[in-house]
Amino acid sequence: MKKHNYSAGPCILPQEVFEKSAQAILDFNNSGLSILEISHRSKDFVAVMDEARALVLELLGLEGKGYEVLFLGGGASMQFLMVPYNLMKVDGKAAYLDTGTWASSAIKEAKLFGETVVVASSKSENYNHIPKGYSVPADADYFHCTSNNTIFGTQMKSFPEVNVPLVCDMSSDIFSRVLDFSKFDLIYAGAQKNMGPAGATLVVVKTEILGKTGRTIPSMLDYQQHVSKESMYNTPPVFPVYASLLTLQWLKKLGGIAAIEKINEAKANLLYNEIDRNPLFKGTAAKDDRSNMNVTFLLNDEAHQEKFDSMWKAAGISGLAGHRSVGGYRASMYNALPIESVQVLVDVMKELENKI
Repeated sequence: MKKHNYSAGPCILPQEVFEKSAQAILDFNNSGLSILEISHRSKDFVAVMDEARALVLELLGLEGKGYEVLFLGGGASMQFLMVPYNLMKVDGKAAYLDTGTWASSAIKEAKLFGETVVVASSKSENYNHIPKGYSVPADADYFHCTSNNTIFGTQMKSFPEVNVPLVCDMSSDIFSRVLDFSKFDLIYAGAQKNMGPAGATLVVVKTEILGKTGRTIPSMLDYQQHVSKESMYNTPPVFPVYASLLTLQWLKKLGGIAAIEKINEAKANLLYNEIDRNPLFKGTAAKDDRSNMNVTFLLNDEAHQEKFDSMWKAAGISGLAGHRSVGGYRASMYNALPIESVQVLVDVMKELENKI
């Protein structure tokens, strides 16, 4: 039976990526060696890294604009540390927008390096919206925001005009919608949502903002060190980078970010319309800030939970339970989830209504 994978991450990837990755594990490029055992310095893998980095810039529209691409380890959580290490000056300060669990975790790390100003927070409302109308200090070394909040199902629909470097954690909506990516000086994202398996983290950084902190940075945490070695300062996560390349190739063939954005909007509209129509359900995020990637919702009457859970599981749906910290339901609809899977969920919701 076909599974409809709503997992928040690691999550669904395109079927052709699974197939090509599986073949590469057995025999990569007809070399007689597995992608899991080849040297990261071999000509075959250097070509993978070079193409992956180039494709990132191409898809984001950042070619020739002073950006470098890195594939690093440690997850986005490592970037919570690396960002202030590389961008916050000695005795400087940074500004952060608090929109959820991961934004809060980034703020916690930044406080280890210096003054950290939280310009706005939606914590008191259980992060059910994106704060508006805040101001960013002009003397901040950078402003950090999180574009999409996987746990709470909110997404920034616009970004503030700031006169300081703009840093964004795009872990859960990178490559999902058209933005002017040149507004951002540093973007980072864990691969395991829209790009590849867990184990690689994408960093896209405008090199002119680096080297200005006045602090000594350990080599492994220094963006400049990784840039100078073309993302090969140490052994990179070879297989996750290869799977990410395959996913980027798939996205380009599909028509790029503009094409996938239309598909993602159709999926989100289909599910949100059912949540709003069906009297058994309610969304948890403010309508203006609803995420197209992570749809969070509740049953109006928890007495129906056992029946609903058995129905969606019987329909082949996987990974629909909400994050353990908030409960309810979360439908993560990343790029590779087909709209047919969304229709299956909507049909189950309608069927539940008919049975109640």
